[in-house]
Amino acid sequence: MPKHSSSPSANRGHTQSQALQRAALALQMGQFIEAEQLAFEVLKASRADVAAASILARALLAQNRGEEAIAPLERVARRAPDPGIETLLGAALGGAGRRSEAIELLRRTTERRPPFLPAFQELAGQLSRAGRIDEAVAAIESALALAPDAVDLQLDLARLLLARNERGKAHEILTKARAAAPGHPDILTVLARVLLLDGDYAAAADLYRNALALRPDDAVTRADLTACLLEMGDRDAGEANLRLALRGRPQIIGRATYALVHSSHGRFFFRPSAVAKFLSEPG
Repeated sequence: MPKHSSSPSANRGHTQSQALQRAALALQMGQFIEAEQLAFEVLKASRADVAAASILARALLAQNRGEEAIAPLERVARRAPDPGIETLLGAALGGAGRRSEAIELLRRTTERRPPFLPAFQELAGQLSRAGRIDEAVAAIESALALAPDAVDLQLDLARLLLARNERGKAHEILTKARAAAPGHPDILTVLARVLLLDGDYAAAADLYRNALALRPDDAVTRADLTACLLEMGDRDAGEANLRLALRGRPQIIGRATYALVHSSHGRFFFRPSAVAKFLSEPG
């Protein structure tokens, strides 16, 4: 019997599927340039491919190049309306400084049913960055009305309430969220922040330690733990912890300086370079 060969279109489809799988893996591994290149090649062959457009946009946004994602996202959105694509487009528009367009688009997306919860979160983020905190709170509250057990939404609401200095409400929400997801590191760190602001340094330090057990390389959390230790009068442990946080991460020097200078048991420096020099020295 004669052998049947695969059709060219079937071969192309298989190749594109493989490329998409590789792109998704690269995105997951933080290899954003590779993910971008692979997704771009798939989109050249199939301009309405939702998965490829999503991966390309995420890779570009991760590189702070969201403006480049607008055109391909708009093209796909016109051909195949999709709430995920619209949400990414809102993020790209906001990142490009077109925040009013982003907010208008995201408001429409949040009206879709069934609801697409990331659209509410992106809308709240855009509103918050525009200084419209009350509207951001309302956006998350409307999402929680549709999905009251969504822990990530509870966390978003607590962060926004903290921005309005409503620490009591934030504490209540975070306590509930922690009971539902006890190993969620972001819940631990935000709740610890509330306790730190309330002056309960020992309880905040315990939560920061728990979060660091889950994410040992989280330099920001380690810097916040330092603030607690310094306020508790444990200067040696605090400064040693801050040196550990700063090691190889010069970008957190501002957070480190704040922890040292603003603590009631901290130190005073005239220049940021003096802070960096002090923290680079052995304890």
